[in-house]
Amino acid sequence: MEPGETQERQGSQGPRHRGIYLLPNLFTTAGLFAGFYAIVAAIQGRYAPAGVAIFVAMLMDGIDGRVARLTHTQSEFGVQYDSLSDMVCFGVAPALVMYQWALRSMADFGWMWAKAGWLAAFIYTAGAALRLARFNTQVGTADKRYFLGLPSPSAAAVVAGLVWVGADMGVPGGRLAVAGFVLTLAAGLLMVSNLRYYSFKELDFRNRVPFVVTLFIVLLFVFTSIDPPKVIFGGFLAYVLSGPVLFLWRWRRRRRRTRSGSP
Repeated sequence: MEPGETQERQGSQGPRHRGIYLLPNLFTTAGLFAGFYAIVAAIQGRYAPAGVAIFVAMLMDGIDGRVARLTHTQSEFGVQYDSLSDMVCFGVAPALVMYQWALRSMADFGWMWAKAGWLAAFIYTAGAALRLARFNTQVGTADKRYFLGLPSPSAAAVVAGLVWVGADMGVPGGRLAVAGFVLTLAAGLLMVSNLRYYSFKELDFRNRVPFVVTLFIVLLFVFTSIDPPKVIFGGFLAYVLSGPVLFLWRWRRRRRRTRSGSP
């Protein structure tokens, strides 16, 4: 989250001045532009750039908050602006891109499937809106180690990632309509679920790390450069699946404890 409005009270010496911090909101605006561009590109049938644009929006969303904290320009305006931008970039854009690429072709299977296609896109969008609203109301009270429900940027990444992979391989969206339908619907429902996802907020990049960590990061970049669409999509898909896997692992562990009678 980044920020951006400052209000200065000068008491009886002068009027109250209002304004917004420019730097962090520039990154938020850049992300919003990328999300809007993704929608326009999908309407024009340019699906690979549309998928890439959503990942650019993710990058901007990660930068704006850090810039605000580093420059001490946090504000309530920036928080609200960032949330609205997230809704466009990670709620509306991925659903429309997926619909244009694959889900609209479900009409070939019949009118009921046509409705199911756009309903899946709507469920995703509604899930993102509910996810963002819940996140905003739980700031400061939730466990910072975990996200409650799939984060909307990760949901957008896995939906846009499938589009990017398919477009990069030259596979028509109609061939992956069923896969797109399942993935879009699952991502929307996971965002409003109570499954916990690791937030990685405990990682402190300011402290020293072992040399092997640096080597791992270099290898990660090299591995990603081999085939960015597939590697990035695979990484986010693994993160999406980590929520249900973590839930099942904890459920089985509690069940074993119950059977053994241990606390």
